[in-house]
Amino acid sequence: MTAQLVTVRPADLTDSSTIYAFLCDLENQPLDRSTFNAVFTRNLATPTVYYRVAEQAGEVIGFISCHLQYLLHHTGLVGEIQELYVRTGYRNRHIGRQLLASLEDELAPVGLASLEVTTNQQRTDAIRFYESVAFRPTHVKLVKQCSA
Repeated sequence: MTAQLVTVRPADLTDSSTIYAFLCDLENQPLDRSTFNAVFTRNLATPTVYYRVAEQAGEVIGFISCHLQYLLHHTGLVGEIQELYVRTGYRNRHIGRQLLASLEDELAPVGLASLEVTTNQQRTDAIRFYESVAFRPTHVKLVKQCSA
């Protein structure tokens, strides 16, 4: 059996429903669809936000997002992965690695000071994945919920 080719491409508006389903699964709860659509559309038009999807045989099977910002304490440009999701039946096939490698290749010319990611402490598989691709636990993130 030959493995099918996975391609990574920029996400677009036609990917909205699929990415919405991915993120509801990732967060284990339904997200407000109209707010999601507004944020998704806005971020697609923002040059410092990178949304990429992995596709196989015409089906979107993974998603990665990264936001860039200049931070004083890093004295440079920092990328922060906000979401990384691979459809359940496609996990452990290096698709997450392909999404990450594609993102890193695309961002190489901009000269990041660092690439960062935050994940819930309960997501031990995600932590293990990030550590396997050279991310190190150097910071603690504290979160205060605010009303929108």
